[in-house]
Order: sequence, then structure tokens, then C-alpha cells
Amino acid sequence: MIKKTLALSAALAITTLPLAAPAMAASSGTTELTGSLTQLNDSGASAEVTGSITGDELTINITPQGLLEGAPHAQHIHIGGTNSCPSNDMEGSGANGALQVTDAAGSYGAIAVSLTTEGDTSPDSGLAVDRFPVGNPTYSRTLEVSPEVAQQIANGDGVVVLHGVDLNGSGAYDGDVMSDLDPSLPEEATDPAACGTLDVASMSMPGGGADTGAGGAAGTQTLTLVVGGAAVAAAGAAGLAYSRRRAGQRG
Repeated sequence: MIKKTLALSAALAITTLPLAAPAMAASSGTTELTGSLTQLNDSGASAEVTGSITGDELTINITPQGLLEGAPHAQHIHIGGTNSCPSNDMEGSGANGALQVTDAAGSYGAIAVSLTTEGDTSPDSGLAVDRFPVGNPTYSRTLEVSPEVAQQIANGDGVVVLHGVDLNGSGAYDGDVMSDLDPSLPEEATDPAACGTLDVASMSMPGGGADTGAGGAAGTQTLTLVVGGAAVAAAGAAGLAYSRRRAGQRG
């Protein structure tokens, strides 16, 4: 009877291992993203950002308010510098100390993704005025980025910047100072209006596992392997001891 019980325990423990091991090789998960943009240049603009990145696929949603109505607003994910936003009271090289794009490059870095409404999303489209949102509509798009940019965004290094400020209250982009990015445009068309870091909200594991840490499915699988292995070892040791006792009794 004892031999049968030990054999059954060992069989159950060994059977557990092949079931748990394949689940450990999970594919890469989805990184959830979130951000709150606040004004620059006293623009009065702000925005809420949500999104996710899975592999090289980025989904991003931006809900802005306070931007100049009827005017296009360039918007980008910047990466570099200190991966941060300047303060609203930071002075720059524009009219009356207005902050221009390059004035804050040390904070948010260079353009990595152009959040256009259609077509190309590379830095080459950074000033594609005809393909950026006009006014304050909600923006939603899923697009592909390079593996390097995807990793940087997943690491929490992205900064979202919305551009276009009515510095003089005229209701249009104008003024005597020209853009530091395109001298054919007034600076108001490209000056930063709102900025916020694109933060990592959580990591979703395939199969309903835990967002972070060793809990959830991944943790359970690890625990199953450990317990299963321990059961095999215990069963083997018990079986050996029993066999030795039986041999001693026969002797």
C-alpha cells in the first residue's frame, strides 16, 4: 500500500512539470501608457493621453483642450534630453521671451514620432501641417514605430508635445518672430503649447497574468514547478528509504 501511494505521488508531481513549463515561454506583453499634458507659454492648453505599445505597434489617444481653434497643431512624441518637460515659466528666444521648440530640446529631446492623422509618422513629417489635427478634436491612431523607439517608449522615455500658440491673442498664427524650425512660418505655429511625459501604467502579460511582479499566472507557474520538483524529490527519497527498510527486514 505504501509503495502504491509513493508511486502515485511521484507520478502526479512529474505530470505537473510538462503542463507548467510551456506556459513559462510567454510572448512579450503590452505596455499601457498614460500622460497628462500641461501648458507651456501660458497657452492655457492641456491634454490627457492614454495608449499602449505591443511590440512595434503603438496605439495613442490624445484628448486636448484650450488649443487655438481653427488652427493646425503639430504633435509629436519626443525622446532625448532628460525625457522631461520644461516649466511653464521657462523663458526662451521667442517674442517677449516665448519658449521656442529648440529652447526646450534639452528637456524633451528631438522628435521621434510625428502624430499625424494619416500617412508617414517619422520625424520627416514633423511639420506636415496639413496632416495634423485642427483645433481640439480627440486624436486616436495605431501606428508602427522602430524597435528602438518602441523600447524607449516602453521604458517610459517618451514625452508628448503639442505645438501652436496664439501668443498675441489675435486668433491666428502671426507675429514678427519666425519659427526656429521653419523660417517661413511664424513662431506661433510651432512654439510648444503643452507637454507631458508618456508614463508606463502597467505591463499586461498574455493569458491574464499579473501586470507586474511574480504574481498571477507567471508566479503560479513558477510555484507549480518548485512544488512539483520538491514533490518528486520527496517521493524519491521516501521510496528509497522504504526500499532500504524492506531490504533490512528481509536480511
